Amino acid sequence: MENLEGAAAAAACDSVLDFSRLSLNTFNVDSVSDERKRDTKQLYLNYNRLASLPSTVSLFCNLEFLDISNNGLSAICEDITRLTRLKTLIAKNNRLDEFSLPKEFGSLQLEVLNFSGNRFEEIPLQCTKLQRLQSLSLGGNRLKSIPAEVENLTSLELLYLGGNLISAIPPEVANLPCLSYLVLCDNRIQSVPPQLTRLHSLRSLSLHNNLLTYLPREILCLVHLQELSLRGNPLVVRFVKEMTYDPPSLLELAGRTVKSRNIPYFPCDLPSNLLRYLDLASKCPNPKCAGVYFDSCVRQIKFVDFCGKYRLPLMHYLCSPECTSPCSSNPQSDAESEDENTVPAYRLQKVLLG
Repeated sequence: MENLEGAAAAAACDSVLDFSRLSLNTFNVDSVSDERKRDTKQLYLNYNRLASLPSTVSLFCNLEFLDISNNGLSAICEDITRLTRLKTLIAKNNRLDEFSLPKEFGSLQLEVLNFSGNRFEEIPLQCTKLQRLQSLSLGGNRLKSIPAEVENLTSLELLYLGGNLISAIPPEVANLPCLSYLVLCDNRIQSVPPQLTRLHSLRSLSLHNNLLTYLPREILCLVHLQELSLRGNPLVVRFVKEMTYDPPSLLELAGRTVKSRNIPYFPCDLPSNLLRYLDLASKCPNPKCAGVYFDSCVRQIKFVDFCGKYRLPLMHYLCSPECTSPCSSNPQSDAESEDENTVPAYRLQKVLLG
């Protein structure tokens, strides 16, 4: 038994090659046998002085894990695309930007990619072509936006973009069916798109230290959400009602009439653009109102209790100023509103406001 355990330990050791913390300026592999290159599955080159990823890494044909963090890397060579079995690439704390990656970088079969602590101002489009990617980390960069192409990462489970300059969350993020952890803390985000309600797998949403003043009421539909981090945002601390309203156009008035009175219509009756318009009707959330709206609505902030401890400002949309909100302007009656009573404590286990 001891011989078997020793053989297993030796095999595991043979699969790991550690060249970290050696102050390397180049990576010379002449002293590494061809057999060892073939057997190596994990390669550590972190904490060196490499300015670019050396092409010699492509000689490790069965490599699955590569750590090149904490170097002076400003470029990753084209040869990395020859590592067809590479699953994890850790390249934290370098000098990489959106021009540092090879054109065919998206052809890799990566599952984990960490570019945190670099100089990216945009998420490279090559990264949005990594079909098997499950974890993408670009925290502590200079990102100003999230590209719509992020929706192509359909296997993504974790998206870490904290510590950037992002001002908006594109609705395309909601098209990530496996996303469980979304970290957008320490940015400049002012609002959360209601489309995020489509993230049915989302368990943790980190939004602390942004510029949020309210949340969309649709966030209540995130049934698997267990952790919501909101500390450090200018969220309204007392009940505030803000109403803005643009009078509806004649087109909207006609559409409201058709929808609210259930007037029947068929594709042969109307032009295609009007049919599409009628499909965009949103129902007024006031349970006492049967109205609908399209583009013109009243925006109102309403507080909702979570876990009987925290009160979150959620944005409500009403069909008109005359429409009575489901909540009263009285804070006491608001605390007993219908919406709040329907939010069980288990729906949100952690709300971090302080």
